[in-house]
Amino acid sequence: MRSAFEFCLPTAAKAVPDGPDWIHEIKYDGYRLRVERKGKSVRLLTRNGHNWTSRFPWIVQAALKNREQHFVIDGEAVVLGVDGVSDFNALHSRKHNDEVQLYAFDVLALGGEDLRQLPLSMRKTNLARLLRGRPDGMFIAPFEPGAIGPDLFGAAVNMGLEGIVSKRRDRPYQAGRSKEWIKVKNRTHPAMTRVMDVLS
Repeated sequence: MRSAFEFCLPTAAKAVPDGPDWIHEIKYDGYRLRVERKGKSVRLLTRNGHNWTSRFPWIVQAALKNREQHFVIDGEAVVLGVDGVSDFNALHSRKHNDEVQLYAFDVLALGGEDLRQLPLSMRKTNLARLLRGRPDGMFIAPFEPGAIGPDLFGAAVNMGLEGIVSKRRDRPYQAGRSKEWIKVKNRTHPAMTRVMDVLS
């Protein structure tokens, strides 16, 4: 069964927007994942519609421990190394499935209410309320507003991270490729090598 919720996908760009209407998040190197809880049922769905609920038990447990019975969260499934940086090789190996956490950056529905038409800033507030106390297995994506974007990208590159995603703070969540979400990748990161290997 396909979900009624479809992913919003960022558009690749070479430069980070720096206006006051943007917020910026670190791009973690993982698998995009949507967590849907309805009562005692939880589903973990990938961009391609695969059901990975049985694959990442820690995320499922975190979802079930939440007091809220109905929600849909958008995020990235990641394995964090001892340095706090996501380790794609560990994730891809499937040897660490019980260590996979959700890097949560958006909430699409809460308490039976569809939040997708709300501006991102309000959805972020709802996400923080939903995940207050930082339950094990899920953590909230920190973000920085406004003109700091280019500086944040420089810091991400220096730290060896994959890049950043910039999003319009005043826009609703829309399915498909969006110019309201911009991703800028660190071109020296191993993720770029993986992309080139696929294309070659």
